[in-house]
Amino acid sequence: MATRRFEAPHDAALGALYEDIAHKDLQPLWELSGLLTPTPKVKAVPHRWRGKELRELGERAGELVPVDRGGDRRVLSLSNPGLGGVPYATSTLWGAVQYLGPGETAPAHRHTPAALRFVLEGEGVWTLVDGDPLHMSAGDLVLTPSWTWHEHHNPGDTSMTWFDALDLPLVEALDAVFFEPGEGRTVPSATAARSASERRFGGGPGLLPGGSTAPAPAHSPLLRYQWADTDRALTDQLAEAGSKAERTGHAHVRFADPTNGRDVMPTMRCEMHRYLPGHTAPDERRTGSALVAVFRGAGTVELDGVPHALAPGDLIAIPSWTSVRVLADEPMDLFSVSDAPVLEALSLFRAETDSG
Repeated sequence: MATRRFEAPHDAALGALYEDIAHKDLQPLWELSGLLTPTPKVKAVPHRWRGKELRELGERAGELVPVDRGGDRRVLSLSNPGLGGVPYATSTLWGAVQYLGPGETAPAHRHTPAALRFVLEGEGVWTLVDGDPLHMSAGDLVLTPSWTWHEHHNPGDTSMTWFDALDLPLVEALDAVFFEPGEGRTVPSATAARSASERRFGGGPGLLPGGSTAPAPAHSPLLRYQWADTDRALTDQLAEAGSKAERTGHAHVRFADPTNGRDVMPTMRCEMHRYLPGHTAPDERRTGSALVAVFRGAGTVELDGVPHALAPGDLIAIPSWTSVRVLADEPMDLFSVSDAPVLEALSLFRAETDSG
């Protein structure tokens, strides 16, 4: 926020000028400071939420709070300590854990902010996206793009917890938030082993359905990315003799639209990282913010030089221009979502590596 540094006016005429400027809802730039800074002035702070605590609080909420109370979702929103109490994980990303108990349904709704789900643990839940039922299992990435109807169902006898990420703060900043409840919408009584999006677009690299002339959507038409495929890709990278991944003990994949290789959402980039013990990558900082979910393994992440121990289920907020360094104590898999596509589209992406 720019700050005023008004000085005593030299004479009555100058004082009258300042008064008239203020009355017209204007501010003199020559009396302002802090608008342009050498590096980004970031309000959000690096932060780690412990998975164990999130899981325990989700289970307690499952016992005490009906799923339809206050917005038809049982969700614990990440509230960054630097953002003054708003329920946002960073200035551009909303993050949360969602808990769905046995036999529960989170009813349909849709909204302009795009959303995604990364399953931290459990299986058996399915999400319906514009009528297409998607099974959810640990390690899966499920997309609910902007303005798509979506609802969650748990027909089993065990609960499930997953990580939610939305571009809500960004869409709110653009004054473009719309929401619509799905009252009266019907759901299928049974689900197929594979969703329609997986049958059409999940055939593997280079295998796409032919004959389609419809315009491509802004998001990936593949709505579920299965953990088995992600795990295989990471394993193959690390096994490739002489590869960078083999040398550094770090492999990562970017989830992409199978039709064009672009990011799965126009506003969010999703990646999976695997670190082997002994990985010592240099510190790196980037413009734009990210959220990270620890899927498996243990280690440490240093954020602006401050170490944070990591365990499965932990969630980490990485604000813009935060220095990041990851150290693995055992093989560790991290899921990340960032606003990188927006920064790149606006030519505002910048990265800096400290190799010292």
